Amino acid sequence: MTSEPKAPSAPAAPRPPVGLLPKLIFGSRWLQLPLYVGLIVAQAVYVLLFLKELWHLVLHSFDASEQQIMLVVLGLIDVVMISNLLIMVIVGGYETFVSRLNLSGHPDEPEWLGHVNASVLKIKLAMAIIGISSISLLRTFIEAGNLGTTRSNFTETGVMWQVLIHMTFIISAIGIAWVDRLSESGHRKAAGHD
Repeated sequence: MTSEPKAPSAPAAPRPPVGLLPKLIFGSRWLQLPLYVGLIVAQAVYVLLFLKELWHLVLHSFDASEQQIMLVVLGLIDVVMISNLLIMVIVGGYETFVSRLNLSGHPDEPEWLGHVNASVLKIKLAMAIIGISSISLLRTFIEAGNLGTTRSNFTETGVMWQVLIHMTFIISAIGIAWVDRLSESGHRKAAGHD
């Protein structure tokens, strides 16, 4: 038995040198880094706001009405949802548009991060905005019993505008998801998978 020598594997083709302009254009993505750091600072401000509102809730829990407590709790939920939105934008946006985070295998890696892209991020953001709008609208509806009195923070017109804006958010999210679905099915058909 003679062993035949293996043919040497072909060396990988050298990459053509990247020009200065493409390097500059590609490197410009790092200009977004201060924006994401700024959002981290905004996240810290929301943590302080949450702690302040929580402290007020605890201090006034015995002399506040159930409705007042409910409104403060809804405000806390609103802060948490906005904070979640910030995390999605910071982590997902950085991973999608700036650089990989290399969190694969990390025990705390968010489940959604593995399949995030610009399209998924848009839909997640739209859903988060609808959730935030829903909490604000719920707070308005709870206070709607005071409409027409001096205790009300809203007018009938203001409530109507909030409902219309909320419906606009919902219709926009449906539109974004629909366009994304059309685009995805178009890509599958072009690839011959359908």
